[in-house]
Amino acid sequence: METGSPENTGTAGAEQAGAESTEAEPRWTGLPPGLLRMRRLLLVVWLGLLTVGLALLLGLLAGPAWTAFALLPPAVMAWGWVMLGRNWRSWRYAERADDLLISRGVLWREETVVPYGRMQLVEVTSGPVERHFGLASVQLHTAAAATDATIPGLDPAEAERLRDRLTELGEARSAGL
Repeated sequence: METGSPENTGTAGAEQAGAESTEAEPRWTGLPPGLLRMRRLLLVVWLGLLTVGLALLLGLLAGPAWTAFALLPPAVMAWGWVMLGRNWRSWRYAERADDLLISRGVLWREETVVPYGRMQLVEVTSGPVERHFGLASVQLHTAAAATDATIPGLDPAEAERLRDRLTELGEARSAGL
């Protein structure tokens, strides 16, 4: 079949229209897996300590039969392990021409749109545990306190790149006000 036949022209037109609609969609970026590792490690450490402490306390004060209640924290740990994974997969962000989109949530989806011209402050923060895991968070401040947005668990280089880009775009957009 020739390439100029009507059958191929329709297919090419549909593929081109599909490509154009895909370009209009935002390009989402998920969070790096280091954030999930950090949160799961904290879950295991804290609930592991709680399990040992509860088993010792119940064994000494109430008797060996009561130590079975020390199995509750490991059950919560298993449930929390799965929930942390679902929550981590729900976080994503997209840089568009005029604004930044942040989407999160499993049961209740929340999508925040922060126009570049409305940003007043963009800061990169990293606590001691985040620094140990090589992570940083980007926090965006706007005039309205309710619309402050955070992107947690980014690679520090990506967080700084995002901060610089958002600051540059914010200055360019607010200059026209």
